[in-house]
Amino acid sequence: MEQLSALDAAFIYLESPRTPMHIGGVYLIDGATAGPDFGYRTVRDHVESRLAIARTFRQRLIEVPLSMGHPYWIEDPDFDLDLHMPHVGVPRPGGKSELMRLAADLFARPLSRQRPLWEMVFVDGLDDYPGLSPGSFALIARVHHAAVDGVSGAEIMGALLDPEPRARRLTPPDDWHPERVPSGIELVARSYGRIGAKSVDLARILAKTLTGAGSLVSRTLEESLERPPMPMTAPRTILNSRVGPHRSFGGVEFPLDRIRRIRDLVPGTTVNDVLLAVCAGALREWLGARDELPDQPLIAMVPMSVRARDEETAMGNRVTALLVELATQIADPHERLLRIHRSAAGAKGYGRALPANELMELVPSETAALASRLYLRMRGSDRHRPFFNLVITNVPGPPVPIYLAGARVHGHVGTAPLFDGLGLILVIFSLAGQISIGITSCREVMSDVAEMETLLERSLAALEAEPATDPESLRAGIEADQVERRPALERTTLSQLHEATDRLEEALERLEQPSGEST
Repeated sequence: MEQLSALDAAFIYLESPRTPMHIGGVYLIDGATAGPDFGYRTVRDHVESRLAIARTFRQRLIEVPLSMGHPYWIEDPDFDLDLHMPHVGVPRPGGKSELMRLAADLFARPLSRQRPLWEMVFVDGLDDYPGLSPGSFALIARVHHAAVDGVSGAEIMGALLDPEPRARRLTPPDDWHPERVPSGIELVARSYGRIGAKSVDLARILAKTLTGAGSLVSRTLEESLERPPMPMTAPRTILNSRVGPHRSFGGVEFPLDRIRRIRDLVPGTTVNDVLLAVCAGALREWLGARDELPDQPLIAMVPMSVRARDEETAMGNRVTALLVELATQIADPHERLLRIHRSAAGAKGYGRALPANELMELVPSETAALASRLYLRMRGSDRHRPFFNLVITNVPGPPVPIYLAGARVHGHVGTAPLFDGLGLILVIFSLAGQISIGITSCREVMSDVAEMETLLERSLAALEAEPATDPESLRAGIEADQVERRPALERTTLSQLHEATDRLEEALERLEQPSGEST
């Protein structure tokens, strides 16, 4: 039995019938590469043979009564694979719109908490999907965000996928054993066992926070990093409305080489900067067409993995949140790209310095659960400026072709959860030299994602054109502007932070001494 972290539990508390909290996507499988016997039974048996690789497959959620502690994962004593793998046919003519509507309907439904929080729907009948052979297939996968983040979710799918048509022979020891479902009293007693450790945790986390902040001040002064926007400073837009119960879903795909050429066209930028700029250009045009483009830049929350190498297959979320200005007030696409690059570089410095995940552990579970429910019921997102305008998450996939039970995976279009105040999320995924941008919204915000698909393509084309102004001249102007409007950081702040850190470290040493040696 393993307790969820505060960040993982937050996805449980935020879930409602309107806002299911799962991530996933649509895996496209080319029928021309599948054997004559390939079908639902082939994939179902293949998944069964890989269950031992990832714990998520057979662990279910157990909630503590009255939220007197964060929930737990236990090995499900009633696990039944067939409940997690439905088989459906896509409506005729079996094209992209029919598949994406089916996926949108599935993504709108919360997963059952009475069994492990994942599902893979096998879809056949894709006879008219662009780029696929007639008679192709899809796998619509979803798993609760409390169990995985984007990186570990990709690792779980990696357990099912192979780098060549011949499936790997895996013989991990399947020593899985179901667990007894604990009583409510047992769960409450177990959850409150760590209360005495909170003071030590608080001292350690604050010391780490101040040390990171001190280091960050030094870097900011020396490297002129741009400070990221603060939460709740984003402009209000129609993207930040109350989320409805129905989803709209789709996406676009293009070669990664197109992104790399833009990166080389504007030296100093990164692939991720370019992808953010592609999204920003599409958003600028989409809002402008509705006379809703704000004077202030849109702010994107960009998750950044802090997962260590030895945590790649661990359950749960190991991420921090970066806030990046998308420069949507800038008309020139290349100047917009450079401003995004500068904002993203500063955000990464701040994101690495501050242990937001650990600070969340200090919030009592009852408070977190109650606050989440009240926020949803009282429409809290309508009462303040948005924390950010949208989420853009970039999940790196394998750079080589991958196969499912011998059939090649042609592409993947990702999804992630919405909640009140967040009506649009863009999921970027790379696979074998191709990039996809998955679009998830609700009908109340973006009833038809086809327009956004077109605008993403148009934004990419605009960035591929030769810059109207030399990038170095643009960069010099942006840096001069930043120096002029950036408040000076007082060096005395750094000395104060170091002094506070020293005192906290001394207190931490005293707290961690054995009781007989305590001063």
